[in-house]
Amino acid sequence: MRSSNPVLKRAMRSAQPGYGQPHQAPYGQGGPYQQPYGQPGYQQGYAGYPQPGQPPYGQPGYAEPHGQPPMSAEDARPMSIDDVVIRSAMTIGMVILTAAINYFLFDPANPGLSMMLTFGGMLGGLVLGLIIGFKGSTNPALILIYAALEGLFVGGISRVFEVSAGTAPGQLVTSAVVGTIVAFATMLTMYRMRIIRVTNTFVKVVSVALVAALVLILLNLVLSFFIPGGLGIREAGPLGIIVSLVMIVIACATLAIEFKGIEDGIEAGVPNKLAWQCAFGLTISLVWLYIEMLRLFWMLYAIFQD
Repeated sequence: MRSSNPVLKRAMRSAQPGYGQPHQAPYGQGGPYQQPYGQPGYQQGYAGYPQPGQPPYGQPGYAEPHGQPPMSAEDARPMSIDDVVIRSAMTIGMVILTAAINYFLFDPANPGLSMMLTFGGMLGGLVLGLIIGFKGSTNPALILIYAALEGLFVGGISRVFEVSAGTAPGQLVTSAVVGTIVAFATMLTMYRMRIIRVTNTFVKVVSVALVAALVLILLNLVLSFFIPGGLGIREAGPLGIIVSLVMIVIACATLAIEFKGIEDGIEAGVPNKLAWQCAFGLTISLVWLYIEMLRLFWMLYAIFQD
């Protein structure tokens, strides 16, 4: 099965004939890929990546695609799980840092500055995230700036939900953080135990569900300008809780796809610099999962208080 990560796909395509590599049989036509997913032969290396007797990626004998300059030895070495963990810790740490700053900056009596940072983080993160995603950028500065913007949004919106629910500072956030950690650990365990198998069908179903969810949220947002609460799918109530639970399930499913992309990249021996894209993908999924957890607990607190 090919990786669902578009950057890994691009990296794998760059290693096909025409980029200084000897001709390899295409996917599914002989060679190490002849066996289907999960059958013997799947664990073998990908064509064009460092194999015994071949020069490593980015070293003499490999022509960089599209006229890009040769990568450094550090960027060109094969990616490891440690690389992904370290870079993910950096991006998540940046989210937590800027979220904490905006969270404690929020003053219910005068929220002007904090709300400016919140909306600036939301819009800036959206635009920069799209740029990084479509360009497949592995620039550490851009990805860390994206994480910082997301943190500003997360910190501000967390305080807004707490003030709206009337909970003590930190109460709603703690519940959402614990829920996010439990969901992440559960998905990772289920993926490692192969209880969840990320197949092509799984990726397609999650992708369709994700697009449908985004369309529904946008439709609800537009209608909310004309009808109070829009469709009511994001309001405190049974429908809102059901929708939030569905969103949490979809967000968890995207984590499984990210895990598969990381595993594929490590097995393929993709360059170390792509660990930044893996960290970027995990950050997106975790931030979305946290926001949905925050909204779910906000609804539960609102309902029980009534």
